[in-house]
Amino acid sequence: MMNTTDTHWRPMTAGDLAAVEAIAAIVHPGFFERPEIFAERLRLYPQGARLLARGETALGYVLSHPWRDQAVPALDSLLGELPAGAQNYYLHDLALLPEARGTGAAGRLVAELIAHATKAGFFRMSLVAVNSSQDFWRRQGFSALDIPELRQKLASYEADAAFMVRPLA
Repeated sequence: MMNTTDTHWRPMTAGDLAAVEAIAAIVHPGFFERPEIFAERLRLYPQGARLLARGETALGYVLSHPWRDQAVPALDSLLGELPAGAQNYYLHDLALLPEARGTGAAGRLVAELIAHATKAGFFRMSLVAVNSSQDFWRRQGFSALDIPELRQKLASYEADAAFMVRPLA
């Protein structure tokens, strides 16, 4: 098991983007996104971009940002800008290398993002669960929500992709 005492989440920087791309290629090989997608998410909402690091080694990342309620940005698409007045906080991607899984790092980060989104005044968080991650997200307080208008977009991720939401206090 990985030693977690020197592992921590820190703000992502532009210098981390090559590591983020490498992690994405390992964790999400079926969900390719161009490097400019990661760079844009970081530029548009840096407070929602974090890197899991052990020393200088990147072990995971998250990209998250305000977004429209009950909507999902298309995979591998530039946003251009964030929607004005958004009340939903969207988790675009949370990816951990295999050696970082089971350490509690993801749960700690989700708790931090929930606190951030609540303090910022968002009323809901949402995400697309892929790679058999629905159970993890349920443990974090998310529930699957079936929205007929999203079915085709979700199918572009994978057959079992689920739109999941979590109300914020």
